[in-house]
Amino acid sequence: MSKAQRLSEKWFRLVLWIIAVVFAGFLIGLGGTLMKNLPLVEESLHSEDFIDRPAAEQAHQAIEQQRRLAQEIRDAQDQAQLKLEVARQDSLSARDSLNAWLASRQATQQSSRDAELLQRTAALEKLKIAERAAHAAVEAEQQRLLDAQQSEARAQNQLQELEQQAWERLQGELQRQELRVFIYRLALTLPFLVVAGWLFARRRKSPWWPFVWGFIFFALFVFFVELVPYLPSYGGYVRHAVGILITVLVGRQAIVALNRYLERQRQAEARSDAERRQELSYDTALARLAKKVCPGCERAVELDNPQIDYCPHCGIGLFDHCGQCQQRKSAFARFCHACGTPAARP
Repeated sequence: MSKAQRLSEKWFRLVLWIIAVVFAGFLIGLGGTLMKNLPLVEESLHSEDFIDRPAAEQAHQAIEQQRRLAQEIRDAQDQAQLKLEVARQDSLSARDSLNAWLASRQATQQSSRDAELLQRTAALEKLKIAERAAHAAVEAEQQRLLDAQQSEARAQNQLQELEQQAWERLQGELQRQELRVFIYRLALTLPFLVVAGWLFARRRKSPWWPFVWGFIFFALFVFFVELVPYLPSYGGYVRHAVGILITVLVGRQAIVALNRYLERQRQAEARSDAERRQELSYDTALARLAKKVCPGCERAVELDNPQIDYCPHCGIGLFDHCGQCQQRKSAFARFCHACGTPAARP
């Protein structure tokens, strides 16, 4: 803060800056809540919204049906496998019995037992036929199970294709939705930035400047900080492009303002000391003197040097003498600091 300001004025300015920051904080909070809830204007999308429902339902039913059929076939296969094992054991027992009987017949050489041999051989053949039938039943159930599994796999592939198509459609719609939400956010924040620029150019020195600066802080924060987490992959281009545009506009305005200022200074330095002194306000002059610069041209001057009474750059008077006590004093002081006599104004 400038030393030329009154103490109460310094405190008032500090309070006003605090008001500006608090005002900006509440605006930022409101803007952040609005930005966070802005996607709620769009419907929440899922892949089920884009799938061919009749075809998907048919595929689900086919999968469920084949699964139930496969389970039934497995149960039947277990029964057939059990029957095959029983038939195999019966056939094996009959064969062992026949072999034992043949060994006994060969030892006794009793030809009268040939009829029994034929009977035993026929019984064994029936058991072998039953075993082969049981084996065929097991193979048939295995074939049915394989067919059911293949049908289920085809239905699964069909369902996966439908889900893949739905996912691709979902991604495309999400990108379009993201673009729409980004445009909503951009349409909301850009006007804030434009209004902030206008306020900065036209109203930053108005009596309501705390609210002006608070809104400027809010607009800059919302666009360059609050918008960042919600930017899509291409949103950075927009933010940087706007930043470049603002920088160019502000830079151009600054260059124009600098040239105007330099031109005003050249014109002011060409005028008389009294005219220049009348144009300088008391507070402005004291503020520049506190910075140890000339109030007229704002160049550095050795104000502590008692030999310097005029600015060596522009020639404006810096010090004079009191008409009452002849004390050396600042030429911009309203009263003599030694005797309190009012300064003679040009």
